[in-house]
Amino acid sequence: MPKQILGISAYYHDSAACLVSGGRIVAAAQEERFSRIKHDFSFPAQAVKYCLGYAGLSVDQLDCVAFYDKPFIKFERILETYLAFAPAGIRSFLQSMPLWLKQKLFLGETIRRELGYQGRIIFTQHHESHAASAFFPSPYEEAAILTVDGVGEWATATFGVGRGNEIELVKEIRFPHSLGLLYSAFTYFTGFKVNSGEYKLMGLAPYGEPVYVDLILRELIDLKQDGSFKLNLDYFDFCAGLRMTGKRFEKLFGGPARKPETPITRREMDMARSVQVVAEEAIMRMAVHVHETTGMKNLCLAGGVALNCVANGRILREGPFESIWIQPAAGDAGGALGAALFAHHRYLGAPRQADNRSDSQSGSYLGPAYSDREIGDYLEAEGIPHHRLDPAGIAGRVAGLIAGEKVIGLFQGRMEFGPRALGARSIIGDARSPEMQRVMNLKIKFRESFRPFAPTILREYVSEYFEMEADSPYMLLVADVRKDKRVAAGNPGTDGDRLQGLEKVNAVRSVVPAITHVDNSARVQTVDRRHHPLYYDIIKSFKELTGCPVIINTSFNVRGEPIVMSPEHAYRCFMRTKMDYLVMGSFLIDKTEQPPWPETDNWQESIVPD
Repeated sequence: MPKQILGISAYYHDSAACLVSGGRIVAAAQEERFSRIKHDFSFPAQAVKYCLGYAGLSVDQLDCVAFYDKPFIKFERILETYLAFAPAGIRSFLQSMPLWLKQKLFLGETIRRELGYQGRIIFTQHHESHAASAFFPSPYEEAAILTVDGVGEWATATFGVGRGNEIELVKEIRFPHSLGLLYSAFTYFTGFKVNSGEYKLMGLAPYGEPVYVDLILRELIDLKQDGSFKLNLDYFDFCAGLRMTGKRFEKLFGGPARKPETPITRREMDMARSVQVVAEEAIMRMAVHVHETTGMKNLCLAGGVALNCVANGRILREGPFESIWIQPAAGDAGGALGAALFAHHRYLGAPRQADNRSDSQSGSYLGPAYSDREIGDYLEAEGIPHHRLDPAGIAGRVAGLIAGEKVIGLFQGRMEFGPRALGARSIIGDARSPEMQRVMNLKIKFRESFRPFAPTILREYVSEYFEMEADSPYMLLVADVRKDKRVAAGNPGTDGDRLQGLEKVNAVRSVVPAITHVDNSARVQTVDRRHHPLYYDIIKSFKELTGCPVIINTSFNVRGEPIVMSPEHAYRCFMRTKMDYLVMGSFLIDKTEQPPWPETDNWQESIVPD
């Protein structure tokens, strides 16, 4: 019988569960999708229930439960840090200890109690989980591995080598010196929320200039040629306090941190650009050193910093690796998957096969799916007006709506695992529309106007529109729009180039302006027919109608809420926004035919910011 292993991550952020059966990733999901609490860090009871239910297993049929880090080592690091900075950290210490003593420290007992499980439990190191999530699902028989995040137990970055079913991590950078925490400090200081606002900082960076790069490298981080570094802890407060930065950081950058929801100034734009440049340089130096040390031609990436798709794009373009593969759930959620795979291959010693072509992540479509019968029953029970489409005609109908500049919620098949919507729980629109970015940001997503949208493109056309040739199924690589697809504002020295700050948002820079960022880049998703045939067929039909193989793809949620999981979540989000149509399974829901939604028009003002 195949070995059944449940992987769990919990109690820090982005709790998740993953089931691995005989080495195959069967199911995986984040707890936030069930609880509707963004970045939910509680025990992933509902995600576990889904994973076991999908596989038709009971808890007592599990061969092993794997947790994604070692709580006693992490507790040791926290105690040592508090002692080193005492008495400065007493408030933070008193605030964190009850949760540690109640839940986090004795996790074996917690897991048994929560699951009603009496079998084997193993604890992998945090960066072992990241490394396993990066290498074991990758297409490579052997590869270098690089993991970078905020902090695990002690490690904040590691590198090593994976071969077959073995992983060896050979070097690490240790807390408090952390590239992830440096980036999060700037996220905090520019007024965004740590552990969720880093995407915003990356999106804001192209609006600024790198005026603080030299200051950062001189005062905040001592970056070596091999990518190793040390932070100047005099400027940071994360070791002892409840904030990321302190008074010296404020003095260095000419004033206090921006308060959330206040106007973004030139300072924040320039800080975002500057720390992005520094982070990219550090990651590039790490990658070069890893290549020189390991001699590998392939690289696998994981850890929260591996979600910095701008840096990933640079590694791919500038080398030195021939190819790279990034875990789609690179943050803590993916630790559940990594722990399960580590237990299968390293703890149980099971062999692994790789063909150097295809990964084993199944497109990251690993979450719950809903049949037409389940969707239809929901629509009928709620009295929701709808039309049932012939499955053979769905792609053409949706393509026609996109071409008519309608905004569509797409709810199809198994939900994605990881932070990116990949066509299963997506909001889609016409990338050719100059108005679509503004409309979708302000009327659909209720988020900052500067946030860029990503394109999905048919894989066979990617090099015709973007300066890249690689597969990018998980939307984790940034590439420039090709020069021959740009229009005047997308070229240096034009009026569009002379616009300042957020004035640049609405400048038309290419033939697909809705997905072209102010620096002419885009976070590209390529799609083929293998993992999501309907999504591919929609874009193919759109190409046949318009000649354009590119559409907008953004996650099916609004600001402050997790991506939708169920038909109920999808309809609720659809009605609370200005989406035009919702396509769930074979059902088409037209906004103009719906009864008035009972909530007030200003409901979004109460959303908790990201």
